[in-house]
Amino acid sequence: MEPSAVDALLCPVCGLEFMEPLPGETALKCIDGHSFDIARQGYVNLLTGNGTKFSQDTADMVAARDAFLDAGHYRPLAEVLAAIVGSALAASAAHSPGTTPLLLDAGTGTGWYLQQVRESIPVQGADTFAAVGLDISKFALRRAARRNPEAANLVWDLWQPLPVEAGRADAVLVVFAPRNASEFARVLRPEGRLVVVTPRPGHLFEIAQEAGMLGIQAEKEANLVESLAGYFALESATPVTIPLLLAPADVRNVALMGPAGHHAAARELAGTLAGLPESTRATAEFTISTFRPR
Repeated sequence: MEPSAVDALLCPVCGLEFMEPLPGETALKCIDGHSFDIARQGYVNLLTGNGTKFSQDTADMVAARDAFLDAGHYRPLAEVLAAIVGSALAASAAHSPGTTPLLLDAGTGTGWYLQQVRESIPVQGADTFAAVGLDISKFALRRAARRNPEAANLVWDLWQPLPVEAGRADAVLVVFAPRNASEFARVLRPEGRLVVVTPRPGHLFEIAQEAGMLGIQAEKEANLVESLAGYFALESATPVTIPLLLAPADVRNVALMGPAGHHAAARELAGTLAGLPESTRATAEFTISTFRPR
């Protein structure tokens, strides 16, 4: 974990800072002595007590997501996203010369989008940027920690107060994940930006019924802006449309990797998709929305 990432974290027990772990140490410790084990894969579970009431993505869902993303289907989305996040980091960092920009990836999943951003953008005025990745699924974070070992990859419930100092993040990235507006506003610098990726109503409509996928709200973008309005103002909305040619295995993976994957049984889904042709045309439709703090 990069020191700049650890330096931005707060202990969820006492609210004090963490000490940078030395090479070979197997725990992340705060200055008051609270200790959290570093899993052998490299992530840290900061949840205490009863943890969370929300269901984490299962191992099957995570494996399907990694297989689909590694096939490159959403790479055009990642390229546009990297440019937007890079600009946000650079603009915020310009107000804090001499500091390492910090990106908070809220709902990092397997870390694929963070990896694409990290590999794609040079941040003006800085050699690199630090990153904190939060997700509720330990199955996802095992993969995220392998993809992004420099980041602080943490098991966390996004609806709880975030274990990050106020005003430390130069950008918050949310890709298909819960949006805790008040906490995002708290951890962002005044010049920082919130970047949110959401599917548009036409997203994968060609395969949605066969794959048992959940429908997209017609007013999703308007609802997003309204839900954040108390803390953020919309600065820009960038549409991204990707034509896809999917094999049956790709359709299976895209069905399992999203929210519907909590309800879909892989064996039943295989039967449903058995009659698909060798390739199926579909269209992925997204909006990348950039918000500035009010």
